[in-house]
Amino acid sequence: MGSEKLARMPRFRGVRDGPIRGILLSEFHAVAGSKISCQVPDNLISKEVFDSIRTFIIPKPQLQRCILTINILGHKVIGYPVLINHVRYQRNAFYFNLCFVCDSLSRTVQYEAVVKKLSEYLLMMEEETSFLSCSEKNGNIHNLLTCILRDLNECQVATIVEGSTTIYLKIGRLKPDPPPVQDHQVPLLCRGFEDTDLDAWDLTTQQVLPFVNGMNHVARIAAEADVENQLVKSCIQNLVYYGVVQLLPLLKYSNVYMCTRALQKLTRNRTFADECRRYVQLHTAKDSVRLPSLFNILQLYSQMTHGVTLRSLCQRLCPRDNNIDERKLVSFGLQYCLIRCINKYPIFTGSVPTPKHKLYTGLNSFDEICCKTGLAPSRIEQEIDMDSNVTVIWK
Repeated sequence: MGSEKLARMPRFRGVRDGPIRGILLSEFHAVAGSKISCQVPDNLISKEVFDSIRTFIIPKPQLQRCILTINILGHKVIGYPVLINHVRYQRNAFYFNLCFVCDSLSRTVQYEAVVKKLSEYLLMMEEETSFLSCSEKNGNIHNLLTCILRDLNECQVATIVEGSTTIYLKIGRLKPDPPPVQDHQVPLLCRGFEDTDLDAWDLTTQQVLPFVNGMNHVARIAAEADVENQLVKSCIQNLVYYGVVQLLPLLKYSNVYMCTRALQKLTRNRTFADECRRYVQLHTAKDSVRLPSLFNILQLYSQMTHGVTLRSLCQRLCPRDNNIDERKLVSFGLQYCLIRCINKYPIFTGSVPTPKHKLYTGLNSFDEICCKTGLAPSRIEQEIDMDSNVTVIWK
């Protein structure tokens, strides 16, 4: 699990933003083993703490050139271990790791790119001038790390000038955490990620992504991928954070959708309209070339309103006769906010609730109830229609 891919693993809640408490440079000595060669400020990491994490600071060769994060004894250490193979070193190898040290509860994902870039810079300096391995240059290293720590904490930016080389370091802004993922939500890959390389992700994401098709809801993905439900939710939330997927409502023919003002974009932007026509096209063996007309698409979208289910709309306008896949029509409309889904929320208004009424609080949508109970939408609708103590609100 020690690789740069850890930067894309699900992030834990309860963390906070905080400064870099210090910078640590470690190397592997042929006799003494892993050691601290320089740290700013001095004595930030004690010998006892370092001894407990030294095998992770200078790890095995398989974990070289990977972002590693260690959280222990009040410290969170982010490093990027590097191995240089060359005959000029003892054992023909030189190991080092440049680490940022933060508080154990601090958010550190924003520092990972900076740690990697700074480590690559030190690698270049070492190969050209033995900047790290030459003991005579320890003072230069200490001054360099002191300036970087000060500038990054004060300005979020640091500039390193060494001869004819200038390196800019900048801490990227963090996006806010996306809302928690629900069982009934449907993840859809965003444009550009349809053919994403699975090897670029952690093992859980590799198991989950093949089942993300814009139709499967989270609970079904967990079952089909054989991955624990909460882990799938964390994984999907992480993908939402990185802009790889977006979450859509569960598509049901009993759903009611309503068009928005954004629908005007289809008439004002020809490129966008053509993209919509290609996306919603019904792919059949006999008529796969002809794109649906923009008129028929707009007709379907514009008649989505209160009280009109997707089923009744399809029965009346027959989108498939016009080469339109109604499922893709809904998916495209939700992606670009051309339409929105109006959800049903059952509320138990009686005095003595039964176990089946425990979800009818007005806070659980119809989609949530379907996922939690495993019952078909038609079965729940039938039960609600027959129960005079249940009222349904739409919003």
